[in-house]
Amino acid sequence: MLKKPWGGRFKKKTHKVAERFSASIETDKRLYREDIEGSIAHAKMLGQVGIISQREAKSIIKGLREIQKEIENGKFPFREEFEDIHLNIEKRLIEKIGETGGKLHTARSRNDQIVLDERLYLRRETTEILGLIKGVAEEFIRLAEENIDVIIPLYTHLQAAQPVLLSHHLLAYFEMLKRDRERFIECLKRINIMPLGAGAGAGTSFPIDRRYVAELLGFPEVTRNSIDTVSDRDFIVEFISNSSILMMHLSRLSEELVIWSSKEFDFVDLGDEFTTGSSIMPQKRNPDIAELLRGKTGKVYGNLISILTVMKGLPLSYNRDLQEDKEPMFGTVDTLKSCLYVLKEMLKNIKFKPENMKRSLLNSFITATDLADYLARKGIPFRQAHEIVGRIVRYAEEKRRDLLQLSISELKMFSNLFEEDVYEFITLEGSISSRKSYGGTAKENVVKMIEEAREEIKMW
Repeated sequence: MLKKPWGGRFKKKTHKVAERFSASIETDKRLYREDIEGSIAHAKMLGQVGIISQREAKSIIKGLREIQKEIENGKFPFREEFEDIHLNIEKRLIEKIGETGGKLHTARSRNDQIVLDERLYLRRETTEILGLIKGVAEEFIRLAEENIDVIIPLYTHLQAAQPVLLSHHLLAYFEMLKRDRERFIECLKRINIMPLGAGAGAGTSFPIDRRYVAELLGFPEVTRNSIDTVSDRDFIVEFISNSSILMMHLSRLSEELVIWSSKEFDFVDLGDEFTTGSSIMPQKRNPDIAELLRGKTGKVYGNLISILTVMKGLPLSYNRDLQEDKEPMFGTVDTLKSCLYVLKEMLKNIKFKPENMKRSLLNSFITATDLADYLARKGIPFRQAHEIVGRIVRYAEEKRRDLLQLSISELKMFSNLFEEDVYEFITLEGSISSRKSYGGTAKENVVKMIEEAREEIKMW
C-alpha cells in the first residue's frame, strides 16, 4: 500500500473510486513547469535563511531539474494515487534524492503552492496573449490602409443606414482590441503578486523570506493576507472575464464575415484556405472557420460561469472545490490562443469586393440623413426635416428611384428650401466627406486614425 503524504491519522486507505474521483493529475500536470520553478525558488529561500542546509537545497534543486527533464522527455511516471502535480513531483524527488526531498515542503502548503503555480502560468500566458492581440490589431490597420477609399453601408438593425469608409469600420475592431489589451494589462497587475508563504491559510512559524522568493520569481510584490491568498481566485475569474469580452468582439467580427461572405451580400472572399465544402452540395463554400470562432465564444462564456459558480458559495479559506478552477482556466487559454492565431491568418488572406459593396449602396436611400441635414442647415428644425425626408423616401420608393434620381422640382414638392446644390450633399462621396466630426468617417479623419493606430501599436 502506498502511503499518502497526509495519511498519518488514517487507518484505512482511500477507496479506489474516491481516489479516481478526487485526483486532478490529468488536468494539473500542465503546471509542471510552474510547480518546479516555484519549488526551486522555495528551496533556494529555505537554504538562504537556514531552514535547510545549502547542501540540501542544492540537492533538491538538482533533483527538481532532473524531474523537469524527465517530464519533458515523456519519461515521468505520473500516478493517479499521488493525486496532483505537487505530490507527483514530491514523491519522485524523494525517490531520487532520499528523505531530503521531503524537506522541500517545509513552510509550504499545497494551498499556497497551487496559487503560485496558477499565477506563474497565467502571467506567462497573458503575456503571450497580449502579443497575439497585437498581431490581430496590426492586420486591421493594414486592411484599413489598403481599403482607405472603399465605401460600404453602415448598418443599424442590419438595415443600410449611412455610408461609411470600410477602413473606418475595420478600425472599430482595432478600438475593441485596444480595450481588450488594456484589460489584460490591468489583470496582469493583479496576477503578478507572489502568494507563497501563506501556508494553509494562517501563514507559517518558520522564518521565511517571502520577498526573496518574489524576487527570484520576478514578482514585484507579495500578497498581504494569508487567508485571502489561499482562497483568492479573482485573478482567474478576471482573466476569463476579460477573455469573454475579447471573444465577444471576435464573435461579432465572425458574424459579419459570415454575413458578408454570403451570396446575398458578397462583400468579402474568405478564400479556399479558410472555408470548407459540403458533403452533399457541390457548390457550397462554407465560412466554417468564422463560424467556429463565433461558436467557441460560448465555451469561454461557459468557463466564466463555471468558475463563478464554483466560487460563489465558498467559505474562507481553502476548499477542495477550488480544484475545479483548472479546467475553465486551461480551456479559456487554449481557446483564446487558437482563435487569435487563426483569425490573424484569416485576415491575411481576406479579400474585399468594393464593387459589390458599392452596388449595395444603390437604391438604399442611404444618404437620407444627409438630405435631412441639408434642410436643417436651412433653418428647419431637424425633427421636421426628418419628417419631410421620410415622405420623400416613400415617394421615391413608389417611383422606384433613388434620391439622386429625383428632380429638383420633385424635391420642391416637399420643401421650397431645396436648391440645385442639394445633390452635392447626397452623393456617397459628399456624405462621407461631410462627416468631419472627431471620430467620424470623413477620409481625413480615418487617415489620421490609421496614423495614430500605427504609432500606438509601436508601444504595445
